[in-house]
Amino acid sequence: MPSTYFDPPRPRVLAHRGLALEAPENTLLSFAHAVGVGASYLETDVHLTADGVAVVSHDPSLRRVAGRDVDVSRLTMAELRRVDLGHGQGYCSLEEALDAFGETRFNIDVKAETAVGATVDAVQRTRAGARVLLTSFSDRRRRRLGELVPDAVTSAGRAGVIRARRAAFAGADALRRALRGAAALQVPERVGPVRFVTSRFVERVHEAGVEVHVWTVNDPADMVRLLDLGVDGLVTDRADLALPLVAGRS
Repeated sequence: MPSTYFDPPRPRVLAHRGLALEAPENTLLSFAHAVGVGASYLETDVHLTADGVAVVSHDPSLRRVAGRDVDVSRLTMAELRRVDLGHGQGYCSLEEALDAFGETRFNIDVKAETAVGATVDAVQRTRAGARVLLTSFSDRRRRRLGELVPDAVTSAGRAGVIRARRAAFAGADALRRALRGAAALQVPERVGPVRFVTSRFVERVHEAGVEVHVWTVNDPADMVRLLDLGVDGLVTDRADLALPLVAGRS
């Protein structure tokens, strides 16, 4: 099945860990809130549980979100569901999220090499490949995910981003080689003093047939400025602000 990930019109608003204003991040409730304000894309993260389940979690441990000094990988999925994250929420599995929001597109960052197999299994069991983008800090892991889920699209990892920046002005062929099959380039606007996202950079990436998504953009003024540069997507904690802004521009 060919990917439908890019079927909706641009620019895209990717709800970063859902909409966590009145819900804990990366929970079914935060995803429901994002979808409730009109989000078509949910950005999320995956680790592996002690019993081999792909679990939705940004951090490797429970320290920040639950105040417990234990790693996600040390607990079973059943134990993680019982963790009180607030608002009646516990951890959810990737399969539960994909199944609960069957019409929604997911941007999935696979945080650990150990989670690759379980992530692929969850995507295949829910037949969600055509509506997911798979990415990872590791570009090698990202390419492996793309091979295992051929109907999904991928976004370049850290090494791919660095190669893309170096190749951006050497021509579209050089940039395509640098990205090695990635359909999107998801980057911060700047890293320290280095600005990644300029109108010229966006133009070059587009010439290579690749989209540019910028994270994490929460200020409406920044959203407008980046959209004016031609970026294709905003990864944001404030989908409630970004969606009406994008709609107003349309």
